[in-house]
Amino acid sequence: MIKVSVILPVYGVAQYIEKCTQSLLDQTLQEMEFIYVDDHGPDNSIELVKNMISGHPRESQFVFLKPEHNMGAGMARNFAIPQAKGEYVAFVDSDDWIEPNMFEELYNEAMKQGGVDLCYCQAAKDYLDGQPTEILKNPEIEPGELTDEKRRYFLTHYVSLFWTFIYKREMIERYGIRYPESRSADDSFFVTSNLLLAASAAHVDKPFYHYLIRPGSVCTTKDSTKYQKRLETFRSLMAFLKEKGVYDKYKAEIDFIYFKKGYLTSVFNYVYNSLEPKKATVREIRKEMLSQVPDYCKNSYIKKKLSLRALDMLLHCCPGLALKIIPIYIKKTNQVV
Repeated sequence: MIKVSVILPVYGVAQYIEKCTQSLLDQTLQEMEFIYVDDHGPDNSIELVKNMISGHPRESQFVFLKPEHNMGAGMARNFAIPQAKGEYVAFVDSDDWIEPNMFEELYNEAMKQGGVDLCYCQAAKDYLDGQPTEILKNPEIEPGELTDEKRRYFLTHYVSLFWTFIYKREMIERYGIRYPESRSADDSFFVTSNLLLAASAAHVDKPFYHYLIRPGSVCTTKDSTKYQKRLETFRSLMAFLKEKGVYDKYKAEIDFIYFKKGYLTSVFNYVYNSLEPKKATVREIRKEMLSQVPDYCKNSYIKKKLSLRALDMLLHCCPGLALKIIPIYIKKTNQVV
């Protein structure tokens, strides 16, 4: 029986993929499969992997898929999910790497807690430029059933670390959870959907996953239209959660996520990636927020966050000033937008 299927989209990562692959070969959990999706990259990444695993005892655990055309990371993951055979599905980015005991500890903890739908760890954020490593932490909740209280806490504190989770494959298939077609914030869509639809969760408080910040990666490449894709993702998320019947029950938490990650992060994204950001565009993004969350002023989570309210007021009343302040704030806080 395959316990965990690991899915990796591969595009232009020849410089990093051997370290990533070695970390998979070193996994202490034996009952695994590793699904590499060749997303029509410009280099020999896939050939490097095939050469590495040739003759290795785990060679038969590697599966290589190739769609007809480039799909982007999210859709490449979707392409592989139906091919996965594991009890759990996990995702690793092919320029990152993981600790050798990651999947054994996550799987064992999931089983210890009765075969929970989700089990997660923490991550280390590594920089190529010599900056010190940061620990990225998911919220800690008591293992077992995801009660309303625990779910609400996680939803209002998490940071979309989708590769720190193993997801029960049966649960993903039952609800049809997939990454959205838009190529921005698809991790927020996927994690939020799972958190709202999973029945149970557990965690291991260790930073097993190493998230590499490198020049030229998707998260560090500037794109002045990226905010539009992000807004599209959050429109899709709102529609998906309403379709699944969970929006009304968790409206306050979902609206809070939209306000932070859909609205404010889209503004930051636009300003950071534009040579000459326009006040009119900021107003358009805010108008989109008002169409999705018209009663945001009544949201209890937003009311408690004075910084968020102040930023929204600045964007509403003084967008020109906001356009000057936001780049300074992004640089000072070292945010990746």
